[in-house]
Amino acid sequence: MQARFTELWGGVTMDKRMVQFIRALRAAGVRISLAESQDAMFGVEALGAGQRDIFRSTLRATLVKENRDQRTFEYFFPLFFDNNTPPLNNIPDNLSGDDQQKLREALQSLMGNLDALKDLLRQLLEGKPFSQEQMNDMARQSGLPQGSEMNQRNWFERRMTRQSRLPQIQELIEQLLQELREMGMSDEAAEALRQQMEENAEGLAAQISNYVGASLAEQMAAQEPQPKPDLLDVPFEHLGQSEVDAIRDEIHRLAARLRSKAALRQRRARAGELDPRRMMRSNMRYGGVPIELKFQTRQVKPRLILICDLSTSMRYCAEFLLTLVYELQDVVAHTDSFIFISDLVDVTMVFAEKQPQEAVAQVLTDNPPGHYSTDLGASLATFDHDHMGKISSKTTVIFLGDGRNNFNDPRLDVAEDMQRRARRVIWFCPEPPHLWGTGDSDMHRYALSADGVHRVTNLRELTNAVDAILMDG
Repeated sequence: MQARFTELWGGVTMDKRMVQFIRALRAAGVRISLAESQDAMFGVEALGAGQRDIFRSTLRATLVKENRDQRTFEYFFPLFFDNNTPPLNNIPDNLSGDDQQKLREALQSLMGNLDALKDLLRQLLEGKPFSQEQMNDMARQSGLPQGSEMNQRNWFERRMTRQSRLPQIQELIEQLLQELREMGMSDEAAEALRQQMEENAEGLAAQISNYVGASLAEQMAAQEPQPKPDLLDVPFEHLGQSEVDAIRDEIHRLAARLRSKAALRQRRARAGELDPRRMMRSNMRYGGVPIELKFQTRQVKPRLILICDLSTSMRYCAEFLLTLVYELQDVVAHTDSFIFISDLVDVTMVFAEKQPQEAVAQVLTDNPPGHYSTDLGASLATFDHDHMGKISSKTTVIFLGDGRNNFNDPRLDVAEDMQRRARRVIWFCPEPPHLWGTGDSDMHRYALSADGVHRVTNLRELTNAVDAILMDG
């Protein structure tokens, strides 16, 4: 882009700093188009960068489209556009002449045995921030130039803080204060001196933190953007909160596509296919000439019963399945839904009263993970006692879970009875078959009482499994 700002910020022109900022936001996952980048440049050119609040509001209004990106913007903005050197106190200027003399004498008596820390202590007393050379040297020794992600910030901060010797300075401060008291400095003056030195130490620590954050942000901006994996293919156990929020938005679009496909299949099914046998019988009176056409139709709207494991390991998968199925209710004849951890809970009425995402949010809130352990066997016993009558020959029962039962009775007798009553029983399971039967897994036994098992480790596999159910009616 053509340079428009002659003002320098950290040794570079403002427009170059803005480009670095935008690249860092993109590397952190914020979607910013070229047109939006240009809008930011034009906005700052028109309103200027002199007033911080107006400048920040201009960038935020042009670059941030989604509420979840607000925090990312606020995190990176000060790293690029704030003065990251904190103000420090020149402590001797705040002391009386007599106390200044005592301080000089105390320092001379301490320095003999602590040469390695004397420069830092003097820097602390005089309120001088670390120089750029000091910061760069500590960064090289801590390996900061090799950093590439903001989640490494705390680790590099700890390494640079150790390089600075700030953790060791507290003992030297105590020795200095003890020496000053022995020279006659009052306790009140000594405590005031301690407070000022500790404030300066906190300021130097903040300088290190800001330097690390700004360095990582600039290094992120300098990298070529890496293609992000399709959300549909990210395993459920690897999802971060931002990806979960994105998937919640994506599910509505996925449901719309599945709904269109299912509606098309249902229209074709209602039209029916030619039934040769019925047609030949009906046209016998015409000498076998096919004057009257006969069609064979079939029911393609499935009746579903969902039984979802809502324990910690299955929580996201259960949330997405429930949301997806209830977004598709116009292509499903009827759905009864149950969740379980230690026992079965009927949540059908929650979905009858609320929109799918609101209903799922309430179910998750009302049934939090806790100290209790998964017990599918007890949940099946509850289903047998209270809900078995809901299964008919037209019902498809879908279990969502990993079949791990914490060594409880799996109640295979109930599972077998459900298979006898239902049109079919299908499992959606995240674990591969070679793990079935290991540890507390009863999946290999439940699979014998099922008509099929779909492996669902990500949103694409879950969507395909739901589509397969809808396609087969």
